[in-house]
Amino acid sequence: MKNTQILVLFLIGAILIILGVLFKINELSLASLFLIVGMTFTGVAIFLLVLKLIRKNDKTDSFLDS
Repeated sequence: MKNTQILVLFLIGAILIILGVLFKINELSLASLFLIVGMTFTGVAIFLLVLKLIRKNDKTDSFLDS
């Protein structure tokens, strides 16, 4: 994956987390869902970024090199 794609995943996660927090403050439904999905997006983005940094020195082809 390209760095911009990972950044987009992270930003989507951050937006969903902010919406979840705002929904929690206003005691609206679906707040927990927004928080869970947002944290999942952020976690996947961080995992892919760390995986890409680890494999940066590895010269073998992988799906992260696209």
